[in-house]
Amino acid sequence: MTLPSELPHAAWIGRSEQVTEHLSAGLVKRIGATLGEPAPTAGQPLPLLWHWAFFQPAVQVAGLGEDGHPAGGRLLPPVHKRNRMWAGGRVEFYQPLSIGAEATRMTTVLAIEEKAGRSGSLLFATLRHDYTQAGRLAIREEQDIVYREPTPPKITGGQTLPIADWQESITPTPTLLFRYSAVTFNGHRIHYDEPYVTQTEGYPGLVVHGPLIATLNLRAFCRANPQARVRRFEYRGVRPLISPQPFSVGGRILAPGKAELWAGNDAGVAQRAELTFD
Repeated sequence: MTLPSELPHAAWIGRSEQVTEHLSAGLVKRIGATLGEPAPTAGQPLPLLWHWAFFQPAVQVAGLGEDGHPAGGRLLPPVHKRNRMWAGGRVEFYQPLSIGAEATRMTTVLAIEEKAGRSGSLLFATLRHDYTQAGRLAIREEQDIVYREPTPPKITGGQTLPIADWQESITPTPTLLFRYSAVTFNGHRIHYDEPYVTQTEGYPGLVVHGPLIATLNLRAFCRANPQARVRRFEYRGVRPLISPQPFSVGGRILAPGKAELWAGNDAGVAQRAELTFD
């Protein structure tokens, strides 16, 4: 009998799982409190990227790895104590998800590939999430995850921040990071466990969530361009941001219907994004 840990990477491609969840107005209220803004109520559209707080599997504590993430072997292969990073993704918005109703996420493993990097072996995984509600596709997303061997993380080296058409300043307090972990049911210890993140993974402090940065970045665009209807958002991490060092999110319009977004600080760009809109 072949155990899941013995399966070749190609055998995991095409695996899928489905999660249906009620988009609770109570959880939406907590997301709004975490991000410091009013929360919409039942029947209203779920704000962009707030869907990341839903559809998370309720894995028991015994099923978590040392880093606080669900251990591999269910949808993705075991990663043998590698460090996990949410590297980026691509999100297409077709119609808003409605708060107070059920919605479904179908997740499919699109690709798994092992590569040799400067810091050692890297395992790349790409997942596709299809979010539907009332039988209609609302959001299609591809998520890129990287598992790397334990090595000192790259903190510096980002390019200088470009001149922005709009910009907002963010102070990522430990409380913000803890509450975002809570509302997204994210147990990854690098975001709230300072002894672990500094002594085990080698970061100088708590790491700001990549999805949180992307959410704040997209929110800044929407605030600066309230009439725009976002169609596609593509983002990728360049380097980590560390709490409580302030950073900024901003961007500029490149052409009609196209914008460039970024997040970073005095050390340079930490996340880049491209956006198309009507």
